[in-house]
Amino acid sequence: MQETSMHHDHPVNDFASVVDAATQLIDVREPDEMDEGTLPGAVNIPLGTLPDRIGELDPNCRVVILCRSGGRSAQACRFLVANGFGDVINLDGGMLAYNG
Repeated sequence: MQETSMHHDHPVNDFASVVDAATQLIDVREPDEMDEGTLPGAVNIPLGTLPDRIGELDPNCRVVILCRSGGRSAQACRFLVANGFGDVINLDGGMLAYNG
């Protein structure tokens, strides 16, 4: 099995194909932004709190990251990869691109 040294992007409208029961789906927006809606099953860990809350995530399971447009989620993905997470996916375009 090849080690992954970086995250990859995946279309937000196809999120269901990369999320299963073991996947950690994380929305890194602020709580008030999540009030406008998020993806089913998403857990809110705002980007600014991720370093303090990284222990809540399992580095051995896939992590799929969501934000408003894809910028903060890409930052979160880079942070997780740098901290030993191997299967990290950024939902490209974020909630702005989501057509659900």
